[in-house]
Amino acid sequence: MSEQHFDVLIIGAGVSGIGMACHLQRECPGKSFAILERRQSLGGTWDLFRYPGIRSDSDMFTFGYNFRPWTGGKVLADGASIKNYVSETAKEHNVEPHIRYGLAVKTADWSSAEKCWKLTAANEATGKSETYTASFLIGCTGYYNYDQGYKPDFPGEADFKGQVVHPQHWPEGFDYTGKKIVVIGSGATAVTLVPTLAEKAGHVIMLQRSPTYLMPLPSTDKVTMGIQKVLPAKAAYRLTRARNITVSRFLYQRSRKNPKLMRRLFLGIIKHQVGDQTDMRHFTPSYNPWDQRLCVVKDGDLFRALKAGKASMATDHIERFTETGIRLKSGEHLDADIIVPATGLDIQMLGGIKPKVDGQEVALKNKVVYKNVMVEGVPNAGMIFGYTNISWTLKADIASEYLCRLINHMDQRRLRVAVARDNENSLGEDTVMGALDSGYVKRAADRLPRQGTHGPWRASQDYQADVKVLRFDPIEDGYIEFDGKKTHASERNLRGFLQPLRSALFGA
Repeated sequence: MSEQHFDVLIIGAGVSGIGMACHLQRECPGKSFAILERRQSLGGTWDLFRYPGIRSDSDMFTFGYNFRPWTGGKVLADGASIKNYVSETAKEHNVEPHIRYGLAVKTADWSSAEKCWKLTAANEATGKSETYTASFLIGCTGYYNYDQGYKPDFPGEADFKGQVVHPQHWPEGFDYTGKKIVVIGSGATAVTLVPTLAEKAGHVIMLQRSPTYLMPLPSTDKVTMGIQKVLPAKAAYRLTRARNITVSRFLYQRSRKNPKLMRRLFLGIIKHQVGDQTDMRHFTPSYNPWDQRLCVVKDGDLFRALKAGKASMATDHIERFTETGIRLKSGEHLDADIIVPATGLDIQMLGGIKPKVDGQEVALKNKVVYKNVMVEGVPNAGMIFGYTNISWTLKADIASEYLCRLINHMDQRRLRVAVARDNENSLGEDTVMGALDSGYVKRAADRLPRQGTHGPWRASQDYQADVKVLRFDPIEDGYIEFDGKKTHASERNLRGFLQPLRSALFGA
């Protein structure tokens, strides 16, 4: 069994992993690192999902990395374009040679005696086990199970004579021309699939238990295209990015502060889109805006498909599958040749790895997150976890910057071990995913680390607040223990006073 050592090991070569590696190359030159990726290609989500119409649900000017502008006027990019963007970023920053493909990490163990992580990984091509050690470990695996999505056990499913196709395992070249299709779900996947399938299918029905808030968004930003004609590329990108962040933050914050007003606004927009002929009960959620994620409708394509009669909506509960479709509890029967259960994700942390510290398994559900970047009590380890209310990558970028700052700080002071310690018993009820009450979050509540009740243990969904905390606040803040010692409060307060002044004079 071979063993290789690196300063930093990154698990996952998706958007977060490639971004973290690029930040390491830029901000921690000379550090040795490797990315362990189970799949045979980079891209993560954008390599895995191949269903028709797969695209971003966030605007690309904020979803793109802060160090590499997304160019062009396209707002909602297709999956292939996003994967190509990530791949080009990896090549441009010389990250690609550091990726070890086909390695499924099985164990991750921290040794306080040796002050390092030891990982075992199965080479899925050879079946052999490989061992890696590292001074610092960073999980960039996202938050769902790549092997399987979530699908309920539907009564009578074995009776159905047609095909059941899960979006996470869409067959290559699958022909659905002229078929009757029922898509089960109301989230981003269903909203993307229905209008795309309707282009070739005989008819598509979107079957939902309850509606979701929808927001039409043009796929091309004409304002940005105009700005790009008069400003340099970087300036145009920064201006568009700042505008989109501001708009996203405003919508989210107003939704939390004045949900009734924002509910009327969102439903008014939808009513204008669907017209008077459509029953609004299919578009009127029972919850407040942003209790669950808002779903983007590209160019209003779902509404056009509904008005053209190529698609229709059904809001009901499933009684059972039949030989020819689905019988609803209302008694209605939906005929189908193909059923697509777009029923959500199966959440898991760290790609299913169960980390250990000195032989003791870390029970994530009993741990709080520190600045949403580290897990309490887990030494020399980071976790890149993006936003749920705005573009994932906004948080991934500044979290990566923070971890680079932490690594450089430890080098400068010749420190070997950093671990966040919660001595205030701040464990709260909310998970790392905030107050979202989506089904996939509720199902995984016993697998997710928690937020604390206050301070750095409280996970923010506010980009501007996180920029201050992760990019400018002092590393030694009294909550992280370095080589078994914490910074005294007086020293912490002095550094907290001087850091903004230093940043203003000399830059971040």
